[in-house]
Formats: sequence, C-alpha cells, structure tokens
Amino acid sequence: MLVLLPPSEGKAAGGSGKPLDLETLSLPGLTAARAEVLAELVELCAADVAKAQEVLGLSEGLKGEVAKNAGLRTAGARPAGEIYTGVLYDALGLATLDAAARKRAERSLLVFSGLWGAVRIGDRIPSYRCSMGVKLPGLGALGAYWRGPMAEVLPAAASGGAARGASGGGGGLVLDLRSAAYATAWKPKGEVAGRTATVRVLQSKIVNGVEKRSVVSHFNKATKGRLVRDLLVAGHEPADPAELVTALGELGYVVEAQAPAKGGKPWALDVIVTEL
Repeated sequence: MLVLLPPSEGKAAGGSGKPLDLETLSLPGLTAARAEVLAELVELCAADVAKAQEVLGLSEGLKGEVAKNAGLRTAGARPAGEIYTGVLYDALGLATLDAAARKRAERSLLVFSGLWGAVRIGDRIPSYRCSMGVKLPGLGALGAYWRGPMAEVLPAAASGGAARGASGGGGGLVLDLRSAAYATAWKPKGEVAGRTATVRVLQSKIVNGVEKRSVVSHFNKATKGRLVRDLLVAGHEPADPAELVTALGELGYVVEAQAPAKGGKPWALDVIVTEL
C-alpha cells in the first residue's frame, strides 16, 4: 500500500539537528529536481524579501518565513513526520503509533511537497515554506515543474521500488488523499491508476426528513488522518480499491465506492460521516 498525502502549510521548527543532505532522501531520482528548486528558493529569499513574500503568497505576519527559507541549507533537519503538523497529521498521530504501525507508516506514507517533490516520513528535512501552488520566477509553477520528475520516479515507488531505507510501497493499493494542488504534480496512469482510490469525505444531515450531504473541509482532513491511522494500526494493506472498501467497512467506516467504467482509472470513494 502506498498512501499519498498533502503536506501541512504550517510546520514544526527544524530544531538543532544536522542540516539537510539531499543525497539521503528517499526517491533519489528526484534529487536533481530538488536541488534546482532548493537553489532558486534560497536565492530568492536571500536576495529580495519583498519579492519572495509576494512569490510565496505570504502575509506580513508570515514575513519571517522568508528568512527561514533563506537559511534552509544550514538549518537543523528532523524527520518529515515531525515537521508536518496540522489537522490531518494531528489525527494521524504518528508519534503515538506502536512499533509495528510505525514501521508500516514509514514504508507506506509519501508526503507531497512543492520543495521536495515527495518525501517519506523518515526523511530528514528542515522546516520550510513553499507550497505546490508557488510559481518561482525561474522554474515556473511548481505543480507543472514536478510532473516530469514524478512521472519518472513515482510509478516505480507505487510498485515497490525506488525507496531508500524502506521496502517501497508494494504493488498494492495506491490511496490518494492529496488536495487538488498537490495532485497536479503526479496523476497515476495505466495499471497503477487501476489500483488507485481517491477519497472524499461527506457529512450527512437529515433536514426536514431529507438527507443532505455536504463536503467538509477542516474535518475532511481529520477524517483522512484517522482513516490512515486506523488502517496502519489494524495492519490492513489492501491490494486494490475493492479490498480497501472491505477493510474500511470492517473498521466501522461508511463508504460508498464508484468503480470506473473502464480499466486504468482510479476508483472514487465517498466516506460518509454524521458527526464531525
């Protein structure tokens, strides 16, 4: 199983650990692309604070993020699973997983990033600010920039290869929980797409005797975090979307699945919640 996650916009401090070493990150096929994005981001933030603030879409209150980016090469690094925070990661609770579930998380979780492309939760990175929606002056829109490198690397990762320090994602399910901006960087195709499932969280309410469903935002993230945690703790590693639907049902989730009309397309799963 390979689980594709968005990062968090807010991040924990990098701490005082050893600085970043690009050569140690998982998915080494992305190293050259990472180096390019890192170089332009650091140069931009070191040279022109106002321009960097504009490019990164930062408010005046977040102006300090520019200086943080300028020092990325020497800043302390920590495992990505400790750097990413926010609603989804709070619900996922990586720090409280038992040893077996933690091992499954290190093998299965892949966090997408405007700066790194994608990283495993054990990869040591500094705290940074650079979303996939950023358009750098030299490299352009990062979502488009990453498509080429990702197309070279991600199919192997989704089939069990290209991971350093882990056995890879296996040849089974690809569970895509990314937000729209991060999904632009890589779209599963062909055989990989056929074993991919996307998830939408809907709240169900009864209004005047009629069921009404609506998309939730904040609790969409929380539900996805809990869902991943429950799969990891239970030890479920579905081979395909159909097995995922069964596994989630066993875990108490109400799931409605829409299989594609033809092969080579992802499944669409709706997780229905009544309480947020």
